Amino acid sequence: MDQKQQDAPKIEFPCLYPIKVIGPAAPDYQQMVIDIIHKHAADFSPDTVELKPSRNGNYYSVRFTIMATGVEQLDAIFAELKATGRVTMVI
Repeated sequence: MDQKQQDAPKIEFPCLYPIKVIGPAAPDYQQMVIDIIHKHAADFSPDTVELKPSRNGNYYSVRFTIMATGVEQLDAIFAELKATGRVTMVI
């Protein structure tokens, strides 16, 4: 079996799960991300959020870690972030 056919690593839940959300810079971008994450991870603390602008200031990277409870939770977070139309990438 080659590398492309290997399964993704199995994650044991609950676990600490880092997420990075990248999108066009805007004054309310960080708060928008925080609001969405808070809906899906009630124990999420906004104090753990790190906002980093791109070199030219055109994009923001919002980094944080949640206590992930399952694949369904992560899928819901990723889907809602993407549905905003303001998120370029979720890692």
